[in-house]
Parts: sequence; structure tokens; C-alpha cells
Amino acid sequence: MDNAEIFILTDSDGQEHEFQELFSFDSEDFQRSYIILGPVEEAEAEEIGVLPFIYDKDAEEGMLQPIETDEEFAMVEEVMNTIFNDPKLR
Repeated sequence: MDNAEIFILTDSDGQEHEFQELFSFDSEDFQRSYIILGPVEEAEAEEIGVLPFIYDKDAEEGMLQPIETDEEFAMVEEVMNTIFNDPKLR
């Protein structure tokens, strides 16, 4: 994924970390877009920690929002599992 968008996220200690877009998708059920980010420095590792967000690419601020409901997170988790476990979709 050479053209993946890079995001700089700041942790609770004020440290900045680079994350790249692994994939994004839209949900008709929730009428939202989602993005899954993975750390740039671990991009070549087999298992990487991923961060799912609600994604509003047109927002000037607050482009990435946390997923707040269990139902919404379960849907995002199901999509992630499908993508990550099907070699034809990677």
C-alpha cells in the first residue's frame, strides 16, 4: 500500500506516532465511514496493533472520531476480521 495516507497521532504522554491507512470502508447501517490505521514502524510485522476510527475525510478538525457503541464496534471488528483473515482481500 504505497499510496496509503499517513496520520500523526499523539498519545497521552504527548509523543507523536505515525500511522498509515490499512483500509477504509463505508457502512450503510450506520451511515458512516470508517478507517483502520496501523503503525508505520510495524507495517512489515505479521501481527500489528490496529486502531479503528469513524472517519470524516471532509472535516477540517476531528477527522478521526472514536467508535463509541458496542454495536458499532462489533460491526467494525467483523469487517476487520474478514479483511485480515481472507488473503484475497488483503
